[in-house]
Amino acid sequence: MICSCIHFSLASTAILSPTAGYVMLACFSVLWIGLGIWWGRQAKSYDGFAVAGRNVGLALGTATAVATWITSNTTMLAPQFALQLGIWGAVAYSTASFGLFAFAPMSGRIRRLMPHGYTAVEFVRRRYGLLGSIPFLLISIFYAFTWLISMSMAGGKLLEVLSGIPYPVGMSVVVTVCVVYTLFGGMYAVIGTDFIQSLIIMIGLVVVAVAVLVQIDIADVHSKLENNRPMLLSVFFPAALMALFNNMLFGFGEIFHSNVWWSRAFAMREGVGPKAYAIGGALWLPIPIVAGFLGLAAPALGIGISQPDTVGPLVAATLLGTGGALLVFVVVFCSLASSIDSLLAATADLIVNDIIAPMNKLRISQADEASCENPETTPMRMTDAAKRRASTLTIIFLGAASWAVAYPNVGSLATVLFFAGPMVGSCIWPIIGGLYFRRPGPTAACLSMLFGTTTGLWAYFAIGWFVASLVGASISGVVFGLATLVLPDNFDFKNLADEAM
Repeated sequence: MICSCIHFSLASTAILSPTAGYVMLACFSVLWIGLGIWWGRQAKSYDGFAVAGRNVGLALGTATAVATWITSNTTMLAPQFALQLGIWGAVAYSTASFGLFAFAPMSGRIRRLMPHGYTAVEFVRRRYGLLGSIPFLLISIFYAFTWLISMSMAGGKLLEVLSGIPYPVGMSVVVTVCVVYTLFGGMYAVIGTDFIQSLIIMIGLVVVAVAVLVQIDIADVHSKLENNRPMLLSVFFPAALMALFNNMLFGFGEIFHSNVWWSRAFAMREGVGPKAYAIGGALWLPIPIVAGFLGLAAPALGIGISQPDTVGPLVAATLLGTGGALLVFVVVFCSLASSIDSLLAATADLIVNDIIAPMNKLRISQADEASCENPETTPMRMTDAAKRRASTLTIIFLGAASWAVAYPNVGSLATVLFFAGPMVGSCIWPIIGGLYFRRPGPTAACLSMLFGTTTGLWAYFAIGWFVASLVGASISGVVFGLATLVLPDNFDFKNLADEAM
């Protein structure tokens, strides 16, 4: 692992007092829960709860794309990448914006092909059948759960580094708050709070960046890195170059397959998605580079780092004092909330629509056959109230499960999140092929995901996390193309427009 070649000393003492940290935590907890309840008043039906009535405009659509993609991984992993991989590290993380740019036109096609759709898994099931949907469903749930765990871990790490609040306490509060306000309002609450959070994040990051640049002599940072850690400035750092392409493909896979982005495509008014995602990508692009500079500054400034994924907040807080620590607290807390709530809502939609509802339909059908009733006259679809209850229970379960796994605080954010890289990378080609071409069939989709995931995970353990997505996506692409040539299909896209039962 790259981490092994870097020595981290003990982290410095927390900048804020625990009292100040608890006060900030309480204030923002009350704020987000209150806003969630207020926005959630509009969620009167399941359509409102799951996809915000399919009427989200450009301003809210752009804000939710930006806020969701500015995760704690952006504000905490981008500096870690720079600290461990140098200048290419920060650039590597910024390539995740390419996924938003690529998804912009795809979101418009998704909205046109499936005007009544809810999830990405629903598309794969109707496009590739059971053979393609089973591996995709497993990958989607595993990735969502991994992302939830990494966000939960980031919350605990942030509060511990900045204010000395014990990791279990901070992590528990962050998860609980997001679960509570997502329960009240679903997608309305998520997108509404995302709008406020995106404004706070953007303004806060600009202020932090300007304040840090005023405090630091860039020429001095460059000189110290050149003398002490020249590899961080090298454009031929092999691991960093591999990470550059690895992270780009990981970003494509994340967005193309994740129901977090598909649910927003369904929620936005027709024609809004392409503009919202394109603008969101442009706004997000420079943020990892700015955040990454904090990672490069740490070794030059002699700031001790015990956990590499906390380097960004720690450097900013150390340089800017109490005011900087408070600002960093606000920015990262908002980025955490905007991602956790999105994951909870989108993953609950996926589980309800693609696991619970089909099982309910099968149960009713089997009961009718056993009683010799006519299944054609029996309602197979879950009611809005039943789906809402199922969503509530699912959100609570997801929050509790992610809390339980994040509690031990094992591993860094990078190692936890990028374990899912080969899986999401293997979904790129089935999604692109399924959306735009008739010939790809179920066998091509299934085999590409299986071979891509298997080889990518081998690379993760044999080489490192910084190549896993690259290997998984490459092998998946080759298998998908060959299987499509050997076993071509002739899918009719009109079949996607019907309202699913």
